[in-house]
This record gives sequence, structure tokens and C-alpha cells, in this order.
Amino acid sequence: MHMRFQDIETRRLARLRTLAVLDTEPEPIFDALVRTARAVCGVPIALISLVDAQRQWFKASSGLDGVCETSREVSFCSHAIASDDLMEVPDALADARFALNPLVTGEPKVRFYAGMPITMPEGERIGTLCVIDREPRTLSAVQREALRDLAEVVKQALLQREHAHYLEIIGDSSRFKAISDATPLGIFHADVAGALT
Repeated sequence: MHMRFQDIETRRLARLRTLAVLDTEPEPIFDALVRTARAVCGVPIALISLVDAQRQWFKASSGLDGVCETSREVSFCSHAIASDDLMEVPDALADARFALNPLVTGEPKVRFYAGMPITMPEGERIGTLCVIDREPRTLSAVQREALRDLAEVVKQALLQREHAHYLEIIGDSSRFKAISDATPLGIFHADVAGALT
């Protein structure tokens, strides 16, 4: 069982690498999506959080100025990516998983969290679109569905970004390595004469 989790995590991290999005500059599409999530859910904070090996990094943030990442160890999103569906924490102080979390007991004083996994087409959950409040609450059914839909848009925007990036760097050997690490069956290449390598 442990080995299976490790295989899934290795594949998940390799897929995150192939997106080539970690530590990139803000982009209007992702900024617009977190602003929309924040407005629809009526919360002070919304994030696109990508869960790396040791940290969660925010591709976009609305309402959490000056913070671009946190340790994965204290990340709510690490819990959210364990499932395919929305994770909602109505009151973090009343939840044994989070009551002593420094993000709850200190700044930004998280009390409410809802995170929808961003799931790639092959099933890798690379992060979340999440909303946060400093007060306990729950989302309405309409807000939950909107968060699911917005997470799908985030996925599509990431895939389009990846495609554009790929077109810019065709031939880069690091790209080939990242793709081969994420591919469970292997990769082959044929030259003009049809010889396979």
C-alpha cells in the first residue's frame, strides 16, 4: 500500500513538473479565476495552490498579499488532493487535523477552508482551487458547484499554458526527461527514415 502511494506521488510530482508552471510570474487568467472564486464564495481569500514535494506554491492569490508559498507540512491543500472531490472544513479549530495548525493558530487565522482538487486528464491531482475565511462557515450547494466548475477552468488554463510552453521549447532535453518520468508506459522516437529509438 505504501509503495502504491509512493508511485502515485512520484507520478503526480512528475506531472506537476511537466506543466512548467512552478515559480512563474502572475498571469491574468489565473488571477481572474481566484478573484471570481473569492467573489462567488463570499470569502476574503482564494488561491490556486500547487502542491510540490515540500511546499505548496500559489500560482494565483486574492486576499493573501505577500505570501507565495507555505510548507506542505501545514498545507490544507495536501489533505484536499487526497480525494477527487471538494474538501470543506467548516471550522478548522473544531477539526482535529487542523486545530493546532500554525495557519489556524497564527496568520492568516484560517477557520474555514474549501478546496477543489485540480485534476489532470490522467488523474494526477496537482493542487487545488481553494477559498478561505477567517470565520467558521459552510458553502451553499451553488457555491460548491461553482468552485468545482472554476477548478475545471483552472485545469484547462494550465493545459493550454503547458501546450504553448511546449511549442516554445520543442527539443529541450529537460522537457523530454520530465515527460518520460511522468509516462508509465515509456516513450519511443522515430526518425525520418522510420528507425525507432
